[in-house]
Formats: sequence, structure tokens, C-alpha cells
Amino acid sequence: MPVNILMVCLGNICRSPLAEGLLASKLPKDTFFVDSAGTGHWHIGKKPDDRSIAVARKNGLDISNQRGKQFTTEDFDRYDYIYVMDHTNYNDVLAMAKNDAQKSKVKMILNELFPGENVDVPDPYYGSQFGFDSVYEMLDETCDIIAKKLIEKHS
Repeated sequence: MPVNILMVCLGNICRSPLAEGLLASKLPKDTFFVDSAGTGHWHIGKKPDDRSIAVARKNGLDISNQRGKQFTTEDFDRYDYIYVMDHTNYNDVLAMAKNDAQKSKVKMILNELFPGENVDVPDPYYGSQFGFDSVYEMLDETCDIIAKKLIEKHS
């Protein structure tokens, strides 16, 4: 049975699809499954933002087949690790947890890069393409760390 990892942001069209594509590209597919979701419902069934698709493509990743979905309480049972992009996502996901075991699965993603600092991945939605490039680089570096830890732990 694979190790299941979920990336969560607000709308599941900018940050979490990039994080999903990045981490999936760094992990063996027979051991790990990576997915993404949003805490909001606005983009269910929609493809990632064109700027996320473009920055991923520029860096050799194709995330264009991903479709937005909303985080649900069942995701606590489906996923072993839940990485959230910012404090709001963290609080929203934790509020849905029924117990400490579920809460322990939820992590601020940039704590892998900046341990204990609780830094948010900035939401690039209302900005320029530069914001998407910056978020991509941040998530790429973080996903390198996550992939290394997961491979060491589960391989």
C-alpha cells in the first residue's frame, strides 16, 4: 500500500497543484501517492491556474491534468501526511480534525525548509507571473527535503 501525501491550499489551483506535481516528480510512484486539495469549494473540477501550469511546464512538469477538489474529513483517513501552504489552511484543516492522531498529520509545508518558523507560502493568485516563479522555487526546495525524508523513512 502506498504512502499517501496531500498538499492543501485555499483553492487548489495555484500552490497545492505545484506542490503535488513537484513532490510526485521526486518520489517513486510505486511507494508514494501525492495529491492535492483546497479548503475552499470554488474551483472543484477545474484545472490549475494557467500561471501554475506555465511555471511547471517551464521547469519540465505537466500539471495540466490535475483537477481541483475540496478537502474533506475523509482525507484524514486517506492520507498519511497533509502539508498545508499557510496559517489559514492550517487552522481550517485542524478545525476539521476529530482527534490528535488526525491533527498530527497536518504540517506547515515550509517548516521543512524553515523548521519551527511557520512561514506561509505566499498566495500568488492576485500577483504577477513572478509570484508563481517564486512559489515554484520555494516549493521545489521544500519538496526536495520532504522527498528525502520520506524515502529514508519508507523505503
